[in-house]
Amino acid sequence: MTYTQAIGAACNRVIVWIVRGLALTKISPNALTFIGLLINIAAAFLLAFGHFRWAGVVIICAGIFDMVDGRVARETNQVTRFGGFFDSVLDRYSDLALLMGLLVYYASIGRNFYVVLTAVVMTASVMISYTRARAENTIPQCKVGFMERPERIVLLIIGCLFERMAPVLWVIAVLGNLTVIHRMVYTYQESKRLEDAQLRSVNTHVERHRA
Repeated sequence: MTYTQAIGAACNRVIVWIVRGLALTKISPNALTFIGLLINIAAAFLLAFGHFRWAGVVIICAGIFDMVDGRVARETNQVTRFGGFFDSVLDRYSDLALLMGLLVYYASIGRNFYVVLTAVVMTASVMISYTRARAENTIPQCKVGFMERPERIVLLIIGCLFERMAPVLWVIAVLGNLTVIHRMVYTYQESKRLEDAQLRSVNTHVERHRA
């Protein structure tokens, strides 16, 4: 076993213990999701005041709740359609709260360019989620693209802990919008493929009926 695998296995055991402990408390998975949002809001306040390293630690804590809410739901047989919806909506609020914290910080120190850059990142974050949700009303699945939520959160944590938020924002802004474009192209290709397949099926049916 490699060091990376050993670390992954150890982290997974810790998560399993946390999930089992929370399951014993009978806490609602939706409550865990909401607590995660509150912790991210606290991190947003820390970002707004420029306390990046502490914000990074708090975001990690929020991430633990984000990882365990679904597992607790499965462990306690509380998986519901609304739970998945609720989790997704609060994830968006969490993402935007963190970025609003950065907006306030950059505005307070007069870094207008980074205010705009953070706004671009906010737009990309929303559009990544929106394009997937909208695409999956048209095609079965649209998970293409690199810059999904876990990658964005990890990058924000790195930016906070090492106090190198500017390059992180550039990476998310560029790759985030490329992810949106990738999903648009993929949805176009898949929808066209499905439409062509449907048209061929109709033509085949018509020809058989005529025969």
